[in-house]
Amino acid sequence: MSINRRSFIKTTAAAGLAYSLSNTLKACGSAGEKHLGAFGLQLYTIRDVIETDTANVLKQVADMGYKQIESYEGDKGIFWGMTNTDFKKLMDDLGLSLVSSHTDISKDFERKAAEAAAIGMKYLIDPWEGAQKSIDDFKRIADKMNNCGKICKQNGIRFAYHNHDYTFVNLDGQIPQDVLMKNTDPELIDFEMDIYWVVTSGHDPVEWINRYPGRFKLAHVKDRKKNTPLTETEATCVLGTGEIDFKKILKAGNFTYNIAEQEQYDHMSSMDAARLNAAYLKEFRY
Repeated sequence: MSINRRSFIKTTAAAGLAYSLSNTLKACGSAGEKHLGAFGLQLYTIRDVIETDTANVLKQVADMGYKQIESYEGDKGIFWGMTNTDFKKLMDDLGLSLVSSHTDISKDFERKAAEAAAIGMKYLIDPWEGAQKSIDDFKRIADKMNNCGKICKQNGIRFAYHNHDYTFVNLDGQIPQDVLMKNTDPELIDFEMDIYWVVTSGHDPVEWINRYPGRFKLAHVKDRKKNTPLTETEATCVLGTGEIDFKKILKAGNFTYNIAEQEQYDHMSSMDAARLNAAYLKEFRY
């Protein structure tokens, strides 16, 4: 019997990482520490398989131990070609909860807010605005976010903004993330801290959590490869194998939703990455 070399390499690499991770997990908790509780998966982690075999893939995700899902807007929308109610039924059948979704806020936002609210979602999230030319551009984005927040509030859900690194880069003598947080209404707007991107920008997540207490309600729990220069922006890795101190950050953040995400995989499949991240979060204590 012949074995495909690439499959063999992927399988043995994943097995080796699982063994290494199991040792990490044994040291992950100690008496008196708090269990993380329910955790979620950002479906962008498994973007290569979610569109073509949605129901089967989500069943596997549920079997991994995830209880919460954060969707994103692909070619088939945030409900993956289904109606909002049909997708909700699938989630219910699998024991999953669709808590949030990244979405294009420039298209049919009122409809999206109504559909999200109708099935009990908690958040719609703006995932990307991109680097801007001036601080005034970010002030205009803050105004746009406030309008989206009003629409969400009218429907009984919340609106949030997900950061990348560009909002932590000095522009016109200011940090755009500060501008967004100071110019958005806390009654309308929450923030989803992508821990990886804060670290990659050279900032300390705990410092930002303390600077704006209660504003960061969700977190992307995403690790960064050890000994990798910050100039290398595509350096995600399996949780617990990188350099980020999640105990310190998640304790400080006390986030309502902790959502795993990984974008690069290194000799393993996206589903293997999701499975290893779930194994880490199941045992996580802080």
